[in-house]
Amino acid sequence: MSSIKNLEGLFQHMLQDMLYAENKITKALPKMIKKTSDENLKAGLEQHLEETKDQIGKLEEVFEICGFDKKREKCEAIEGLIKEGESLMDEVQNGPTLDAALIAAAQKVEHYEIATYGALCHMANKLGQKEAAKLLHEILEQEKATDEKLIDLSDGIEEESMKQAA
Repeated sequence: MSSIKNLEGLFQHMLQDMLYAENKITKALPKMIKKTSDENLKAGLEQHLEETKDQIGKLEEVFEICGFDKKREKCEAIEGLIKEGESLMDEVQNGPTLDAALIAAAQKVEHYEIATYGALCHMANKLGQKEAAKLLHEILEQEKATDEKLIDLSDGIEEESMKQAA
């Protein structure tokens, strides 16, 4: 039986989903950082780890603003994306090819987050939660910026991976 009855319920559920997801990401990023051989990628992932911790704080603030319990709802999507990334880390040899795989895995997570935070921003505005929408928009912009940084890093790393195969 469904327990979500309206937009506010859906909004709350999705916030709980993202609180779970961001906490899972803080556990996955250090493993990725350890595996990367590219110093620029390592620095970018370390920066994103700090941003993710900040995003958790912003999400908790959104919960307070909206009067919701800071409960986490298991996010099946992030579970799957992280599991897929961990499989790649086991299957791909170290070096530029692994770094390219890490970027691809990270981008999948970023795209999921961009889609979800975009929807949450829209819902917050519809629900009249302007302060919450502002915080969610800040997170959305951070996720978009991270995706752009990953795209920039991928060019050089993919070139190195291609040279390795030759």
